[in-house]
Amino acid sequence: MKNSILYLECNSGISGDMTVAALLDLGASRKVLMDALASLPLTGYSIEIKDVFKSGIRACDFNVILEHDNHDHDMSYLHGQPDEMATSEGHSHPHEAVISEGHSHPHEMATSEGHSHPHETATSEEHSHPHDLTPPEDHPHHHEHASSEHHHHHHDARNLDDITRIIRAGNLTEGARELAIRIFRILAEAEASVHGKSVNEVHFHEVGAVDSIVDIVAAAVCIDNLAPSGIVVSPLTDGFGQIRCQHGLIPVPVPAVAAIAASNAITLKLSNVEGELVTPTGAAIAAAVRSATTLPNEFHIRKLGFGAGKRDYATTGLLRAMLIDPVQNDNHDVVLTLETNIDDCSGEALSFTLQQLMEHGALDAFCLPIYMKKNRPAYLLKVICKPDQREQLESIIFRNTTTIGIRVQEMQRTKLERKIIAVETPWGMADVKCCSHGTETYYYPENDSVAQLALKNEIGFPELYNMIQAYVRTHA
Repeated sequence: MKNSILYLECNSGISGDMTVAALLDLGASRKVLMDALASLPLTGYSIEIKDVFKSGIRACDFNVILEHDNHDHDMSYLHGQPDEMATSEGHSHPHEAVISEGHSHPHEMATSEGHSHPHETATSEEHSHPHDLTPPEDHPHHHEHASSEHHHHHHDARNLDDITRIIRAGNLTEGARELAIRIFRILAEAEASVHGKSVNEVHFHEVGAVDSIVDIVAAAVCIDNLAPSGIVVSPLTDGFGQIRCQHGLIPVPVPAVAAIAASNAITLKLSNVEGELVTPTGAAIAAAVRSATTLPNEFHIRKLGFGAGKRDYATTGLLRAMLIDPVQNDNHDVVLTLETNIDDCSGEALSFTLQQLMEHGALDAFCLPIYMKKNRPAYLLKVICKPDQREQLESIIFRNTTTIGIRVQEMQRTKLERKIIAVETPWGMADVKCCSHGTETYYYPENDSVAQLALKNEIGFPELYNMIQAYVRTHA
């Protein structure tokens, strides 16, 4: 799968457990995942993996079952009816966390996120209790920190350093470990910005942190196991309205999601669904793994996977994942346009610059006369090039002109199939460019050949061009 691209289609939002479920459904190894989770010095949960049906579509459901239920899927509580929500000691509210000195703060950590119906029909089921067995003394990851987890009070809190130590203590690949830490750092930085704290001051309530650690580590392990060549993430579709946390109602998109989107250039799209479709954990995963925002123009789907959410909203509640193979088509590619306005540069310098740009591989380079501010006559320098030529061509522009800034735009290009042929004509040997589109072929005599033959035969350039073109059209 190393040459395939992973595509996450977030039309019903994204959460941690939805992501893990979709990746498992896509083919990530369950054994690799369960072994990785079992190696973490983390207690207080079990894992359930099963199939459910949503809108008639079979999907995978990944469920982190906490010893102390956090009621994350209690819809009456989430949408403003707190009287129906249990508040006894040992139960945490969704998005509850502690921000230093034991003060609770809303939405510090999304817990057991997702959006599927809580009573979907299961078709297969797998249970695991990685925390039930204390690692033996000779286990490579058994140490004092792991055993002390069994005595951790459920109202203690963990900061980013604590969670990083837990992740580093697990038997994970280097790629999975660093990805999990990167996701948590994005999450912690967002929460810190929302609450006006430093990253080290952000503390995650233990009950709220357990399933988030599991979801994030699981997502990192599955992505590392699939090893795609790139990851494309669609815009994240969220709902609207408000959702309840410990200190009251907060707006959707929730503050942490909005902060992650703002700091990581994530595209959000709001739907007409009332409720939280994008959780902070889901947004952090998307921000950490995304390597591109657009799909190839053409591709084959190698495999599909569906991850089910757990909240009952007016949407399918599915995260669709695809492994795709781009179709290699030489007729389509991507080019860059570099451009800059110049009003204080000599014509000699611009001429030299254009020559240098073309000699160093620019697809085209030219100047257009323009008027700038205060009606000053100027030139618009435009260069078309391949993406890997950008740095070199920008250096030529900066070195040889007076510009102090260059605008860059990425553009899709459609090319005709082309080749150069040598044709013996009545006027001499001529090079002709042949371009094909569908069943049509077009012939364009090369400028240098026409010029040379025009001088030799004492015929005007336009006349000879047309004569050669007509000859090749009938004799090629």
